[in-house]
Amino acid sequence: MDLPEIARPRDLADAVRLTGEGGKLLAGGTDLFVRLRKGAERPPFLVYVGELPELRGIHETEGGVEIGAAATHAEILSAPATAQLPILRLALATIGSPALRHMGTLGGNVVNASPAGDGLVPLYLLGAQVNVVGPARERSLPVEEFVLGPGKTALQPGELIRSLTIPLPRDGAHPYFRKVGRRQALLIAVASLGALVWVEDGAVREARLALGSVAPTVLRPREVERALVGRPLTVEALAELRDALSSAVRPISDLRASADYRRRVSGNLLLDLSSLASG
Repeated sequence: MDLPEIARPRDLADAVRLTGEGGKLLAGGTDLFVRLRKGAERPPFLVYVGELPELRGIHETEGGVEIGAAATHAEILSAPATAQLPILRLALATIGSPALRHMGTLGGNVVNASPAGDGLVPLYLLGAQVNVVGPARERSLPVEEFVLGPGKTALQPGELIRSLTIPLPRDGAHPYFRKVGRRQALLIAVASLGALVWVEDGAVREARLALGSVAPTVLRPREVERALVGRPLTVEALAELRDALSSAVRPISDLRASADYRRRVSGNLLLDLSSLASG
């Protein structure tokens, strides 16, 4: 594979300048190199930002955690600050292999905007903000507004993701993440479900759900979330909402799974939330 020339910016401002000149950002490269090898992308040059200090930090903020766009999944999993975000750790721990987790970045997961991106599911559940820097200004967008569709984001020419700000959930949240695929090795989900559930007196007080690989973007089935309130976390009570969840998803058929299979899996994943009752 013949790679384009790789530029190494001096700092974040230099990275913004090079991006504005048409450079394609490179950090971990776990997805980008695949697209380059297939010829799906042919940028004039690459801009390597994986070692820029401005994009690498992971630290607590007031009420949350800020994660640099070039922080790797492995760094996020081991950072003390993310111990307060167990749902994020659950999802990132399922990504690829240890080698991939040491290369791949959360910022890359977001900018790729794949509905199968495991890192996106907890960001939707937690209401993460995407902090963007460009030639004229900095701005922040909710992740649900940043991701527009498969491979499509709200980034404007010359902009790049600087960091992600992730609010801490209220105390008492039970985290859940599971994905289903056709094989176990380096599993790419045909459907995934993440959840944060608060239980009081044996019944759901609040629930947040997010599904991956079953719609053009990560899906929050808010009607099902509301319907969960007041129900016990039993298979029988959850089964009453299985069809509603299956109907809420908008999957496609592809080489990995049919749309009907993804609908069935989504409904069945909901039943597995009963495991939280004993957690």
